[in-house]
Amino acid sequence: MIPKAELHCHIEGAVSPTFAREMASRHNVDLEPVLDGDRYRRQNFIGFLASYDIVANLLRERADFERLAYEHYSALAGQNALYAEIFASPAHAEAVGLSPQDYLEGLADGIERAGAEHGIEGRIIVTGVRHLGPDAVSEAAKIGVECGLDSVTGFGMAGNEMVGRPGDYAEAFDIARDGGLRLTCHAGEWVGPDGIEETLDLLKVERLGHGVRAAESDDLMRRIAEENIVLEVCPASNISLGVYESLDAHPLRKLIAAGCRITLNSDDPPHFQTSLENEYRIGRQSFGLSDNELRASTRTAIEAAFVDGDTRARLLERLDESA
Repeated sequence: MIPKAELHCHIEGAVSPTFAREMASRHNVDLEPVLDGDRYRRQNFIGFLASYDIVANLLRERADFERLAYEHYSALAGQNALYAEIFASPAHAEAVGLSPQDYLEGLADGIERAGAEHGIEGRIIVTGVRHLGPDAVSEAAKIGVECGLDSVTGFGMAGNEMVGRPGDYAEAFDIARDGGLRLTCHAGEWVGPDGIEETLDLLKVERLGHGVRAAESDDLMRRIAEENIVLEVCPASNISLGVYESLDAHPLRKLIAAGCRITLNSDDPPHFQTSLENEYRIGRQSFGLSDNELRASTRTAIEAAFVDGDTRARLLERLDESA
């Protein structure tokens, strides 16, 4: 099994239907709008955001988040993942009355426990929710900078990309950058090349969440390649939400041919009936990626990971030893 690494997964989006039902029973919440049997319902993007929030709000205690991170990282280790990052939104914790510090510490403890048992390495990207507005995103950046956790190494922004302009959130990214956090941002999923260019110009990130609609501009693809901007590509998510009608229409191969550095990621795996292992399978079966190209995706993810140099070198050594 090819060694894997993941840069783009929302931790509340990794709650399994089984876990969600357990929490819903505990809190007497009706999940009929969210679940269809033992699967999440397929929905458009706005419907998905609503379902995501319903499920996220079921987790209300530090122990819930520790368990979630532990189960997520343990499952990834079973898929031969060496490394993974998660997006963590303090706004979700605050919505259920949990302090952001307890929330992040719970996630960190779960990652640490999974790492001790399975050898997988993990980091947390504190994430602002775009459609909550610039002030909320800036507050998330401050939380990430001030939490004091070694596992928190990055900052990003997710949510509805059609709300606001990238420049509206520049202050948040300045706070995070000045505080020593590495930067990524969702862009180029629902908004086209102009939104990506503004994100690169004004937020000065080194990675893009999704970024696939850069394929609509040869100049932008050239810029992304020349500036070594890494794309966190999530094929199953893109098809499930209707960004593209089919995998045949997906521009992954076009981006690679243009010299863009891509990684494969699961985004919100149970919501899209996928996993990191499945994303690599899609890479092979739908895009014709060879084993060497899939390994190159893993290498790119490790090289772009928000980790210190010693950790990166150790992960790359493990990848090389597995060849």
